Amino acid sequence: MISTGIIRSIDNLGRIVLPKELRSSYGITPETPLEIMTEGEMILLRKYQPADACIFCNEVKPGTVMLHGKRICPTCRRELEKL
Repeated sequence: MISTGIIRSIDNLGRIVLPKELRSSYGITPETPLEIMTEGEMILLRKYQPADACIFCNEVKPGTVMLHGKRICPTCRRELEKL
């Protein structure tokens, strides 16, 4: 795990602000669902993605295939073929 050196406090409603640099680096927008997990003394955040969602569009669609351990939906697969 890498320390960012950034310290934030929790407000009286239990909220914490993620620095803009982190949101930009990880592609987190106001619409991005985050999963909250714990491990020992740590609280971990990660972008939520359903287990059967496409790695590119994050949607669950019929016809999704596995490629190198990642799921790709038919729409994104067609887009990749155009490259």
